[in-house]
Amino acid sequence: MLIDGFGRKVDYLRVSVTERCNFRCQYCMPEKPFSWVPKENLLSYEDLFKFIKVSIDEGIKKVRITGGEPLLREGLDIFIKMVFDYKNDIDLALTTNGFLLPRVAKKLKDAGLKRINISLDTLDHATAAKMAQKDVLETVLEGIQAADDAGLKIKINCVPVKGINDKDVLEVLEFCRKKGYVVRFIEFMENYHAKDSIKGLNSDELKAIISSKYPDFEMVPRDTSSPAQYYRFEDGYEFGIIEPHKDDFCSACNRIRLTAEGYLIPCLYFEDAMSIKDAVQNNRIDEAVDILKKVLQNKPEKNKWSVKDDNEVSTRAFYQTGG
Repeated sequence: MLIDGFGRKVDYLRVSVTERCNFRCQYCMPEKPFSWVPKENLLSYEDLFKFIKVSIDEGIKKVRITGGEPLLREGLDIFIKMVFDYKNDIDLALTTNGFLLPRVAKKLKDAGLKRINISLDTLDHATAAKMAQKDVLETVLEGIQAADDAGLKIKINCVPVKGINDKDVLEVLEFCRKKGYVVRFIEFMENYHAKDSIKGLNSDELKAIISSKYPDFEMVPRDTSSPAQYYRFEDGYEFGIIEPHKDDFCSACNRIRLTAEGYLIPCLYFEDAMSIKDAVQNNRIDEAVDILKKVLQNKPEKNKWSVKDDNEVSTRAFYQTGG
């Protein structure tokens, strides 16, 4: 069992396989040039798997593949199958912007992927193009349908931003409700890599928008393994809100993150990290486990988004960690 310095059980590993992305979303990396990280800088799938395997042995029960945009890295289905074949009851998931899903969704499901989170910030073509700085909506919707057809369990992630897609909250909610997908609205997490001027909607503002049409939804008792607070309509449909600005958001954090270049990151907010690259590449697996446990002991108690200061932003590049 993996325990951090504050007694929290850590059983969830998020693995970024690339920092590259084919979108330039306003809230993530709008100004970053399109680039190619040299392959030799990245851990191979085989080396990533060495660490995932020992992490599972140490108590990890959920593995999520992230990016950047993870589908940009070739052979992802082979990597997923490596993890699935090692432990087929692991909760194996993927986060993606959906753009490349139409051609790979079935391959991912056949490889052992169980669940998928897909970003959908709007159902308006012009707004989607403004948000991602690329004409993306039609292909993303095709990707969502391909994942559905493949039998993957789908969640939708939506980041509402004032003046861009805040008017689309109810439409995204209705789309997901009709399709039977859980939607999670994510409060914008202030970071230095986002567009300077953007402001997100907080949970109270989101609930006010939703209650304008559905006044009778109720809060669901919190599942501490989930980052979202869920709410239920009278017909049983549930949606979630991820609230990193709440003071208790980190109280049950069960996550650790591994980047494509081999850095273990204890907290999404802070820059702190330690590398396992040399250890796994040279098959010093016990050393990699020692580094993991040291990182967990240094895991901060909480982020600083709850600090009431407009200048309190994270320097973390989310495209390196997958959020």
